[in-house]
Amino acid sequence: MDNAIKLEGLVRDFGGTRAVDGVSLQVPSGQVLGLLGPNGAGKTTVVRMLATLLVPTAGTARVGGFDVAREAARVREIIGLTGQYASVDEKLTGRENLILIGRLLGLKRRDARARADALLEDFDLRDAGQRPAQTYSGGMRRRLDLAASLVGRPRILFLDEPSTGLDPRARRDLWERVRQLQAEGTTVLLTTQYLEEADALADSIVVLDQGRVIAAGTAAELKARVGARSLHVTVIDPAAAARALEVVSRVSGQTVQADGEHLSVPAPDPALVPAVLRALDAAGIDVAEMGLRGASLDDVFLSLTGHGAPAGNAAEDAA
Repeated sequence: MDNAIKLEGLVRDFGGTRAVDGVSLQVPSGQVLGLLGPNGAGKTTVVRMLATLLVPTAGTARVGGFDVAREAARVREIIGLTGQYASVDEKLTGRENLILIGRLLGLKRRDARARADALLEDFDLRDAGQRPAQTYSGGMRRRLDLAASLVGRPRILFLDEPSTGLDPRARRDLWERVRQLQAEGTTVLLTTQYLEEADALADSIVVLDQGRVIAAGTAAELKARVGARSLHVTVIDPAAAARALEVVSRVSGQTVQADGEHLSVPAPDPALVPAVLRALDAAGIDVAEMGLRGASLDDVFLSLTGHGAPAGNAAEDAA
């Protein structure tokens, strides 16, 4: 399988700051790569170089077989880009936005209109197509922005934090559209802070931190690196939390993490669940919730980067 995207030792400096430090990766044609990392990891800078918006300081990057520095015009002919924030003109209607982009891409007026109508239909925006984009909800604007990146039928699509500001339903709708694009043969590079999003969409994941690749593999492989499952217990009475901590520590023989009435402890053996439940019941401690959980997003970030995942989805610094 040929590689739609290939980076070798890619570097980008901003003055005295090295935002991207020797990144190498590849994305086979027709696959989705999740580029995961905290704010400031260099994800957006990588995307900007691949989209020919920034020139690499060193290293090479080829998109669709074309060098992003020497053959930038050819690269732009085959890519689509959806950035962290909607880039449509809010004064224009949804349909006018898409027609404008089609005309800028060289489509004849009739073809631009037909393409706009088809995309409005595909993204469930037909009824809103005659309304100014400023009247759209956040999810509708995001769908319009993604539709805009597809006007030119790109072979390769860059999605930079595509679910920024979306509610859970809108996020799921976006994910389904990305799956459809992949099924149609589109190669996708997706940047995200959310392992859940990468897990849902990506064939493989590359983790960046401080401009460097620190891990790569499938979502399952990255989770496995974090360690075994953990047992999470929530007691009904917060006043019983200290006693519950003692019980869980004694039964598990492990260090228990406590946050108020919430307790968690490594659980390599699933038999720990009924053992802890019996011990808590014998101690007269009522449990509101108990269960085994796999690695969380914060577990992955903490393990791989040495710090927890960011609480929000803020844009990373330009550097």
